[in-house]
Amino acid sequence: MEADDDKRYKVRAIDLHAWFGTSHSLKGITMDLVDRHVTAIIGPSGCGKSTFIRCLNRMHEVVSGARAEGTVLLDGENIYASGIDAVLVRRRVGMVFQKPNPFPTMTIRDNVLAGLKLNGLRTRDPDALVERCLRQSALWEEVKEQLHKSGASLSGGQQQRLCIARTLALEPEVILMDEPCSALDPIATAKIEELIHELRGKYTIAIVTHSMQQAARVSDFTAFFYLGELIEYGDTDSIFTKPSNPRTEDYLTGRFG
Repeated sequence: MEADDDKRYKVRAIDLHAWFGTSHSLKGITMDLVDRHVTAIIGPSGCGKSTFIRCLNRMHEVVSGARAEGTVLLDGENIYASGIDAVLVRRRVGMVFQKPNPFPTMTIRDNVLAGLKLNGLRTRDPDALVERCLRQSALWEEVKEQLHKSGASLSGGQQQRLCIARTLALEPEVILMDEPCSALDPIATAKIEELIHELRGKYTIAIVTHSMQQAARVSDFTAFFYLGELIEYGDTDSIFTKPSNPRTEDYLTGRFG
């Protein structure tokens, strides 16, 4: 199942399987993420959505007892091949989590730079980088006079945008978002969705969401997962208006899930 062939693929998962212990969470997923587009991943709880995106930057394997098999190509190179540095993979493929997780003992400024320091990287002009990333994450105007304050002093929505700024500071090529709005109010959610629209022209984005309305609003492509399998994948308009699989239609119309 692939998106239109005239698009360039940034990430390609091929026969991807994942386990937690003996639990088979992903069962042979094959799908692509189109370069500089947004792909939404929908499906009921426990269907493998979050596990899938965690496999795309090798975060799945850091969980005790978790393992993955298959191929994930990033610009044509298998990130699971022997000798590939998982840390470098995670630098190129950033992750934004469900719950905002700024470092509470760090200032707003230092939170933006935290990923660089953790990776042993330096920048010639850290202040310029902080401003650029906060502008990209639509947070600069709100915090430019309080960069010395704790990241934990911000509202939930601001904290999530700070975490996005922290991800952007590493200059990733792909951004994975695991239900980034589930803990936010509607106003903060709207700001995150607007931010996704602004970032899509520069980054390849995959967003896991329980909200079908959100998937319809922000994504170019949508993948429907069910019980660890990819049921249907295509452009978002087609998935929501004329799905080809009855199970997709049943989920979208609320018959299950």
